[in-house]
Amino acid sequence: MGENHRFQIGNVQVGNGAGLFFIAGPCVIESGPHAAALAEDLAGAARELGLPLIFKASYDKANRSSLASFRGPGLKEGLAILGEIKKRTGLPVLTDVHETSQVGAVAEVADVIQIPAFLCRQTDLLLEAGRTGRAVNVKKGQFLSPWDMANVVEKIASRGNERIILTERGASFGYQNLVVDMRSIPILRALGYPVVLDVTHAVQLPGGQGKASGGQPEFIEPLARAGVAAGADGIFLEVHEQPAKARSDGSNALALAQFRPLAERVLKIAALVREWGEK
Repeated sequence: MGENHRFQIGNVQVGNGAGLFFIAGPCVIESGPHAAALAEDLAGAARELGLPLIFKASYDKANRSSLASFRGPGLKEGLAILGEIKKRTGLPVLTDVHETSQVGAVAEVADVIQIPAFLCRQTDLLLEAGRTGRAVNVKKGQFLSPWDMANVVEKIASRGNERIILTERGASFGYQNLVVDMRSIPILRALGYPVVLDVTHAVQLPGGQGKASGGQPEFIEPLARAGVAAGADGIFLEVHEQPAKARSDGSNALALAQFRPLAERVLKIAALVREWGEK
């Protein structure tokens, strides 16, 4: 695999030669205590495994299928919750932005600003995120080829910020289905930045339940294994202690009890990939 930028996010090194890292947490902040409890559990597992981990959760899910769907606590309360989690666990935190007006406030708390897949071509949003100097994680739109992300990178880097992560999350494959082309991982890495595979969104069935998205969580681990073998620098997982009761994306979330065993197995594959690369 070709070299890419390496940089630090809190206590997590990402990029070329830094080893595998994880981004994990609930889809949306359901409440302060719920998000904090999940973060504590994930932080404990990460410490025991020696796993570099970034905690993720959204303060607002602005692209829910239905108007009636739960969106989250909103910007102010959500950032306060994420700030407290960061203080209590020591984990770097990641959250999404949807409008340029949100970027400044988010940058004061979050270590990583995430651009949602549907907004990955929004020039003003990319430029504003780039100006903050924070790491910027861009989800590749389901409608884009991996080489199209070169234009996205150029927009962020034009503001002097090369702390960029590119995340593959599947491509539209007919109606209400996604497929991951593993060739996209080396193609994206060739742009010179760390690449993450968003495994849980890749098994989503968009709009598959009419007023909500469906999912195929049985394919989470096979995709995680394949992504690491293909050279992904990081794995993105939405995690919930009871996915069936999650208020967003539960149908494609990983059960918390499965996080540690999955991470252990995937880390072994990552070690082999690194060993092969050094030969």
